[in-house]
Amino acid sequence: MASIKVKFRPSAVAGREGSVYYQIIHDRKVRQLISDQRMTAAEWLASQQSAPTAAGAGEHPALTRSVRQAIRNDLDRLSRITCRLDSTGLPYTADDIVESFNLYVSQYSLFNFMNGIITRLRANGKLRTSETYTATLNSFRKFCGCKDIMIDCMTPALMESYEAWLRQRMVAPNTISFYNRVLRAVYNRAVEQGVTDDSRPFRHVYTGIDKTVKRALPLPAIRRIKALDLSFDPVLDYARDMFMMSFYLRGMSLIDMAFLHKSDLRDGSVTYRRRKTGQQLVIGWTGEMQHIIDKYPENSTGYLLPIIRRPGTNERCTYRNVGYNINRSLKKIAVMIDVHIPLTLYVARHSWASAARTKGIPLNVISEGMGHSSESTTRIYLASLDTSVIDRANALILSSL
Repeated sequence: MASIKVKFRPSAVAGREGSVYYQIIHDRKVRQLISDQRMTAAEWLASQQSAPTAAGAGEHPALTRSVRQAIRNDLDRLSRITCRLDSTGLPYTADDIVESFNLYVSQYSLFNFMNGIITRLRANGKLRTSETYTATLNSFRKFCGCKDIMIDCMTPALMESYEAWLRQRMVAPNTISFYNRVLRAVYNRAVEQGVTDDSRPFRHVYTGIDKTVKRALPLPAIRRIKALDLSFDPVLDYARDMFMMSFYLRGMSLIDMAFLHKSDLRDGSVTYRRRKTGQQLVIGWTGEMQHIIDKYPENSTGYLLPIIRRPGTNERCTYRNVGYNINRSLKKIAVMIDVHIPLTLYVARHSWASAARTKGIPLNVISEGMGHSSESTTRIYLASLDTSVIDRANALILSSL
């Protein structure tokens, strides 16, 4: 079994920081592993105390505590490495311990580990998932001040601090939950690979789904959008058409609309697979859908709808830009019809679910029609139904008093 001790090498210049290193002894061979931690001689003395006094902690007691924690993390990694080498029953050297430690640090920092996952997701064609992981990584990187951390440094205290940081920046609860769930998925993958032991760092942070503000429009509002005369503004007209097309197609998402192929429309139906879940859906083609198609020149690409219209372009970038422009135009349309919720293409999806529910369509049918993987997801959509029905019921009750 190897022996590992923490040592300090003071600077030759008085008052300057020295370096912390680890002395590794195995089979009478001694090796030194220089850490990234630096501190003054006074801080080193303070770090050796179980509870540093104000006098002994120097000018940076918080820094002393953070360095002490970093040293403990390094010792834990070295301990795991030696235990793993011992468990093989094969001979090893102190140099093997140093090499394994350096390899661990280079491969299993959070940023490097997540970037590896993102690269594999892209290679497997899971572009949307890779984008969500990238967004989460960028957020956590800002929280860390762009300073990478090791995966085994993800503690409950750190994750609570990250959540508090997000709340201070007025990030919505569901977005906070989204970031925490992505980071938890990354951490669980690291645990599965034996990178770290599971310390359950997410047990005190929010990973649920908060009830969102009402996103569904009632059918009268949908009719007003459909009836608008927007011939004076082709940009608004196009945004309205894509909103209505999404509604006609049972709340189809923009990415699925954008990548519908002409060959997907045959025998009076559109057949496609949801990019999010891979579920195959079949939607009957109607006159309302064909009317929108007929308004625009035939798409010169192989795609059915006038969203990606130029061959050879960056299609994913194009669809995202088109979506941004549509949503910006929908905000103007919302003002025209006196709607006071943020009007986006996603509202069309919620509105279809709401309209189906108000028509008495069973939950399982709505869930199937929207391509949800479970009815619980559909219930989240329907949780934001217009409360006017409940208000009318309450009025009936009160009037009977």
